[in-house]
Amino acid sequence: MTRRYAILAPGSFSTDAKTAHGVVRYGADDVVAVIDPSLAGKRVSDVMPHLQSDAPIVTSVADALAFAPTALLIGTAPKGGGLTPEWRAAVLEAISARLEIVSGLHDMLAVDRELHIAALAAGTTIWDVREPPDVPLFSGDVYGVQAPIVLTVGNDCAVGKMSVALEVVRAANAAGKNARFVPTGQTGILIAGWGISVDRVISDFAPGAAEQLVLYAAHEGADLIVVEGQGAINHPAYAPVTLALMTGSAPDALILVVDPRRAAIESYGTPTLPYAAAIEIHERLLQTIKPAEVVGIALNTRGLNEAEARSEAALARDATHLPADDVVRFGAERFYAEIASRIVKRPPLQAPA
Repeated sequence: MTRRYAILAPGSFSTDAKTAHGVVRYGADDVVAVIDPSLAGKRVSDVMPHLQSDAPIVTSVADALAFAPTALLIGTAPKGGGLTPEWRAAVLEAISARLEIVSGLHDMLAVDRELHIAALAAGTTIWDVREPPDVPLFSGDVYGVQAPIVLTVGNDCAVGKMSVALEVVRAANAAGKNARFVPTGQTGILIAGWGISVDRVISDFAPGAAEQLVLYAAHEGADLIVVEGQGAINHPAYAPVTLALMTGSAPDALILVVDPRRAAIESYGTPTLPYAAAIEIHERLLQTIKPAEVVGIALNTRGLNEAEARSEAALARDATHLPADDVVRFGAERFYAEIASRIVKRPPLQAPA
């Protein structure tokens, strides 16, 4: 089904509304309005031109209804993923207008008694994007996938791992590949229309979830599979999700996604890893299971001018001797052409018989 989204992101659309940004730029569904009173009267292109949208920004759900949305998307996910009282009021207003509610929060809105009863009364539905299906334990079947598998990893959350994966898939397809994006988080699922939010899966089963996603992409005939990464391997809270993707998706190659200005993991103060350390820790971990190498550095240079962005890319190339660029800002075609020959199938380790 297709949707016409009004996106709820009060006070946060231009800052940390990662879900909103991803759906606006990459989603197949229309975004007809963004709800953020702090920016009301502007358009998306006025505040975030790189999202390539002229959708109006309005004050309230009532104002958004003038643009005939069919669904309200909660466009940001705060730490812990809870539903604030302000958002609850907006969600109830949208339900009363018979909009579908689409949520990537950790709170499951469909089982919230008040919201569930309201949706039933209004004859509408609630889609909790993060609700995972039942998944098996990791089996090792992913080792039989013939298509090369690429995983994006990063120096923190919200540095662009999903965007880089999407841009690389786009460039690979333009070069003649049948590349497939594998979504592992709520925003990727909203964009692709399928996937599993791995951070919601019980830890023992998270590698199995990653494996199932790759197997599905392979079954669909992909000859290059690019898996969306999550968190960072040294993130105090989210490292387990990164590790589950590294083991469960069985990558043959890694793309390291870096915000070069970020010196510390947001909210924790843990130092981000410099290039050499980040490459070493990812590669050494995988050398114990199924070897994979970092094949390129994808930079997030948002907030820098063009000269500064190109300088950061040059610094990354000099430091790592790998292709480096901001593929969202400058396009991924050249970057993909440089890394394509480095993406090769690698077998898992096997103990001597």
